[in-house]
Formats: sequence, C-alpha cells, structure tokens
Amino acid sequence: MSFNTFGRVFTFTTWGESHGPALGATVDGCPPGVTLDEDWIQQFLDRRRPGTSKFTTQRQEPDRVRILSGTFEGKTTGTPIQLMIENTDQRSKDYGDIAAAFRPGHADIAYHLKYGIRDYRGGGRSSARETAARVAAGGVAQAVLRDLVPGLKITGYMVQMGKLHLDPANFDATEIGNNPFFLPDASAVPEWEDYLNNIRKAQDSVGAAIEVLIQGCPPGLGAPVYAKLDTDLAAAMMSINAVKGVEIGEGMAAAALTGTANADEIRMGNEGPRFLSNHAGGDSGRHLDRAGHCGAIRGQADEFDPDPASHDQPEGRRDRTDHQGPPRSLRRHSRRPHRRGHGGLCDSGPPAGGSGADRRSARPDRLISNGIF
Repeated sequence: MSFNTFGRVFTFTTWGESHGPALGATVDGCPPGVTLDEDWIQQFLDRRRPGTSKFTTQRQEPDRVRILSGTFEGKTTGTPIQLMIENTDQRSKDYGDIAAAFRPGHADIAYHLKYGIRDYRGGGRSSARETAARVAAGGVAQAVLRDLVPGLKITGYMVQMGKLHLDPANFDATEIGNNPFFLPDASAVPEWEDYLNNIRKAQDSVGAAIEVLIQGCPPGLGAPVYAKLDTDLAAAMMSINAVKGVEIGEGMAAAALTGTANADEIRMGNEGPRFLSNHAGGDSGRHLDRAGHCGAIRGQADEFDPDPASHDQPEGRRDRTDHQGPPRSLRRHSRRPHRRGHGGLCDSGPPAGGSGADRRSARPDRLISNGIF
C-alpha cells in the first residue's frame, strides 16, 4: 500500500491500524526552533478523543501522544518528528460476526478486491481512527503556523445535522467548545440533542455539516498547475473517510450563475487589491489571492451508529481558534439549497432564495466540503 504521505515541503506520513498496538505519524520538513511538546499536541487530540459524549463512539481511548524524535529541550530540531498514540480499547471480539461479511459504507469490499486480504477488526488501516494520527501531525503544523503566521485564525463548527440548520442570527463563537456538537448557538443545543437521541433510538445515523473558517492567511499560496491551493485542499478533504465532494467559493452553484453574477470585481486601494465579492472562494487562478482569506469547509458525517462493531467511527473533532461574530458564510446559509447527490444529507434543505445581487454581496470566501470530519 502506497500513498500514506501528504504534503510537499512540510509532510506527514501516517501509520498503524485501528486494532494494532499503536498508530501515529512521522512529520518531516518542520523547521528547527519551533516550541513543541506533547501537551501542545494533546490539546488537539483531546478534542477528537472518543468517548467524550454519548453522541460519539464509545471506544475509550486516552489518545496520549508521545514524541519519539525530532525535539530537544522543547524545541524542534529540524529532523523528522515521530509521533505515537497507543491503542488501549480495541475490543476486537466485537467484530467477529463480520469477519465474513462486508459492511455497507465501509472499505471492507474495496480492500478485499484490491489486496485479497483485509483487517476486519474495525477496518484496519481504513478505519477513521487513522484521523487521530492526522490530528497529531496537525498539532505540529499548528505550532509552526503559530510562530510563522501569528495572525492566522482557524475556526470550526457545525452548521447542519440532518434536517436541522444553524440559525446565523444566533452565531456565538464562544459556545463552540461548550457542547458535543461544536454548535455556535447554545439555545439550539437541546433541540439538536433530542433530534439525535431519536435517531439513536431508531438505531440509525444521520449526516451533518461543518464549516471551518480560515482567516489571516497570506496571499500567494499555491502553484500554477498541479499544486493549486484548492487542488491540495480538496485532496486533503477527499482523503478523509466518506467525504463525497468539495466546493470552493460558489462551487456547484456557479453553474446557475451568469459570468456577470459570478465575477469578483477588483479595486486597487492604498492597501492593495480589494475584492467586491468572493465567488471564487479567495483564490484567483487557483492561488490564494488575498490576505485575510476566510474559507468554510462544509461536511457530512454519521454522528452515531448503534452497531458496537462500528465504534471506531470518527468523532467529528476539529482544531479551532476563537472567532468573533457570525462569518459571512452563514448569512445566506439558511437559504442555500441542498444539491442532490452532493452530500447525501437526509432532507432537501431549505428553499432556495436570494437574487444574484444577494449572492454577490453576501457570499464569503468559501471552501466547502461534504463528508465525514
């Protein structure tokens, strides 16, 4: 099996299986002198750690990360950083009944057909537990960005679960970490809990959508042809289990717009170019075209699966930083129509609405993804 590495200059390679003794990541290309210790990385792993609420997998893993190489006296040395997370609650016996069966929505059949062998204990390498290694590697990346781009802000939250949608008028970033849904609206949490509890009682699961805002990103990221910024972002999102689509800017909605309605007009000012709209999602010519880029990732996920043989599913945790005020990406969210076949959410969404002028003025720098997170 190849292609376990992501990145070019700063790279990480994940390794390990869901029911093996451990999993982890090897980070290469990290500059020397970055302040880094296990506690820094652990804060991100704790956000995705399983068993933190009844709405996530009940697998009890402490997910304590160990740094085996690449640091000295709390600083990175510029050499490869080896990260390891031990598995302690595999419960492989729960998977005995599916050793000769293929689970829908999992990679069982694909591994069987491609390799002729598969690890049925939680999916092995295809388990979403692999995302723990990504989060650990992301913690290293966050340390680098903290030092190199101190103005960068990344904020993530849920905006939809099944038929329920976040009300943009109630957006409160301070509430994101105070509930199991990472929902920026405390008043909506009871309704969302009741809704998901009913799904659980019916022994079913439901899709969800998240957005991640990226602000303060320097312009010029990306390369002209095969390393476009949105190309790499889409590849990263599509590699996460069950992601089914990625949109940049208007995305598929651009098919319904005229060239005039979809154009992002530019005005030059004392501080550089100023864009009157952002249908392109912050990347002109597929490069990041402005400082202060604000992107939104939108994703679908199974929040709960009552089958004990599926307790390795991901928890939907995302690294976050504080974001004040409702992002512009939410101002039209309640009117944004669901597109069939795009994300498989359980209803057709709210009715479409808004004129081309509305879209020009209200659409933000958007980076949208439908899939599990």
